[in-house]
Order: sequence, then structure tokens, then C-alpha cells
Amino acid sequence: MDWYWQVDGWIALAGALCAMSCALVGNFLVLRRLSLIGDAISHAVLPGIAAAFLWTGSRSPLAAIVGAAIVGVVTVWLTEFIRRYGRVEESAAIGVVFTALFALGLMMVARADHVDLDPSCVLYGNLETIILEMVPTPLGPVPRVAIELGCIFLFNLTIVCLFYRQWTLSTFDPGLAVAQGIPAGFFHYLLAAMVAVTCIVAFRAVGNILVIAMLIVPSAIAYLCCWRLSNMIPFSLVTAVIVAVMGHWSAIMVPHAFGFKSANSAAMMSVVAGILLIGAIVLSPKGGALVQWLARRRLARRILGEDILALLYRHSEVADKQPAGLSWAEIARRLESESNKIASVAGEMVKRGYLVVQDEICSLTEDGRRYAQNLVRSHRQWEQYLSMEAGVSDPRLHVQAESFEHYTDSKMRGELDRVIGAAPTDPHGKHIPPESS
Repeated sequence: MDWYWQVDGWIALAGALCAMSCALVGNFLVLRRLSLIGDAISHAVLPGIAAAFLWTGSRSPLAAIVGAAIVGVVTVWLTEFIRRYGRVEESAAIGVVFTALFALGLMMVARADHVDLDPSCVLYGNLETIILEMVPTPLGPVPRVAIELGCIFLFNLTIVCLFYRQWTLSTFDPGLAVAQGIPAGFFHYLLAAMVAVTCIVAFRAVGNILVIAMLIVPSAIAYLCCWRLSNMIPFSLVTAVIVAVMGHWSAIMVPHAFGFKSANSAAMMSVVAGILLIGAIVLSPKGGALVQWLARRRLARRILGEDILALLYRHSEVADKQPAGLSWAEIARRLESESNKIASVAGEMVKRGYLVVQDEICSLTEDGRRYAQNLVRSHRQWEQYLSMEAGVSDPRLHVQAESFEHYTDSKMRGELDRVIGAAPTDPHGKHIPPESS
């Protein structure tokens, strides 16, 4: 299949405008932990749409927008009312409200035959047919849907930019916002109205499914990858564009690669959004699964390296304080680890100048001995502290101190020394070595 810009370009643009419009408000839904509210509103606006159609007898966009905005605010108010006076948790209140309103909306849609309202279009949308309704502009014919989505994107962008400070304060610290005269409650309901209006404008082209995905997924990806709201917003917009373009391209190309017809573009955009979210969960530099795994692995190797240094120091103590080494196998046996892992970690210690290896025998360098001395000092100080101050029994002293020694710096060792009264020995009678610089 080929990519025709006269058709596919408009479809991708409309999808991108929809995704960016949703992402702008989705950032605040995610940060306020109201993602489920966004889902609820996107379903619950259906009775507002149907009511507008039944009242006016036509598919007037203005009437539908007003109806959706009203129902969006009502959805949030009903949720708060049920949560507060029904004494149920928020998720349960949301579930009750949006399922009830969505069911009501479907019944009203079924009654709206005279305005030609198709329930399947509300759910799935039909991006592929937007070029059938073109509007003349100074730049040439443009799909009506693209103009509508462009307007709602500019509207959301304007509201976010004009009240950026108010959005930020009311999102992160509503109490501070109220103290500074910012009506946090007003912005809460304004967000609900913006979500509702965005949903109704997007429904005709992309349907309910893509709207739900775009309200949350690009913002969730940005949240996983960014530390600041000022970075999160543009990141979510870029992600939204990528989702739209890749989604439509996949809808055209991927099914044909397996001998099937093209897929629904809106549905495939949702699939691509989900795939990107999984990628962010795994690869996010802010705390993705891979980053956490690598951090745990680095920590485990650091601790094992320090255990090797401390073991060699203790061995040198019993060898009349003369530098003495141990073989890989002996170190592995004493630390209850594998020889190849010990060799790998010890190799890193050699590169850092803490160990020397000769004929598979490890021994401490001067730098390594100073490092190990402070480790052993930390360990024995903690044993003394736990015995004197915390009343920890003798069998547990070593295990607890072994955990703490890897996170103790010189400042904390000084504080420990003050608390234990500069005790010369630990509870086992072993000498606490002096601080080594």
C-alpha cells in the first residue's frame, strides 16, 4: 500500500490534532490522579450529545458542545456528591456515575433516529471518511473535522497558557492556591468542562475509544519521562503526534503485510499508544523497569565489591595485620557467592585501584585498605550502637550492621562515634579501627 498525502496526510493531521488536544488536558488529569475521571467524562458526555440532538433536532456542533460541557461538569459534581455523602471511595463513585450516564446516553442515542446519530461512529469514529466533507479556505480545501479539531486544540492551548500558573498551583498544591486567591475548585470544574468539550469535538472523527486513549496515554508517557510540568506538556504533544502518524501508517501497512485489509486508523492509533506506553514503562529514564533493574544490579555489585574489601581487611587483621590475600574460591566460599561473579566484581575493584590480583590471589592496595578500614569501622560502630542504644540481641547485630555499613559516610561515622562514646571495641571485643582519610 502507498501513502497518499491528499488522503492519508489529512487523516494523520486530524488524528494528531485530536491527540494533542486531549494530551493538553490529559496532563492535568494524570497529575491530579483523575485519569479515571477523564474516562468517565468521555463516556458520560454521551447523554449530553444525545440531549442536544433531541432538543434541537439537528447535529449542531454548538449545541452538542454546550450539552457535553454541562454533562461533564455534572459528572464531576455527581462523583463528588456520591463520594462525600454516600461514603464510598472515589473509584466506586466514578464507576456508578459514568456507567449510569453512559447507559442513559446509549438509550437516548437509540431514540435519536431522526438526526442520523450512529452509535458505532460515536464509539469507533471514522477518520477514513473525513476527506468527504471539505471546506474551502484561503489555503485550499480542508476537511471540516480538521478545522474543528484545530480550533479545539488552539482553545485548550490558549486556556493552558493563559492560566499556566493557576493550573500549576491548583494541581500540585490546592491549599496554597486557595491561600493565594486562586479558585482551585473553579479550575477543577473548568478541567472537566474542557475534557467534555474536547471529547465531543473529537467523537465524530475518532470516536470514544481513541479519545480515552489520547486523554491519558501521551500524558502518562510524558509523566514517566519528565520531571517538570514545563517539559511534560511539550513532550506529551510530541508523543501525541508520533502516536497519530505511526498509528495511521500501521493501520495501512501492518495488516497488508499479513494479507489482511487495512485496519481502523483510530483503533490502531490506540494500539500504538499502548505500545509506546509499555516502552516508556520499561525504558523511562525517570524510573523505568530497565533503569530500576540496572540500578539494583549496580547496587548489588557495589555491595559485593565492598564485602570483598571488608573480608580482605578482616583477613589481614587475623594475619598479624600484615597484608594478606585470598583466592577467588576462598572469597566465594566465605561470601557464599559464585566464583565467576566474585572475579567479575573484583575486576572492577582492580580498575578502581582497590585490589591487586596475582596468580588468582586478591589483596588490598593502600587505597583499598583505607576504603575497607572505613567499611569495617562503620560495621563495628553500628554493632556497638545497636547493642547499646537499640537493645538489639547479639545474633542479629551482624546482619543489621552489615546492611547499614554500605550506606554510612564519614559524617555519620562521626555521629556514631559521638553516640557510642568513642568506644574502642565492638560488642564482640573486636577493635574499631580509626577513621581513614
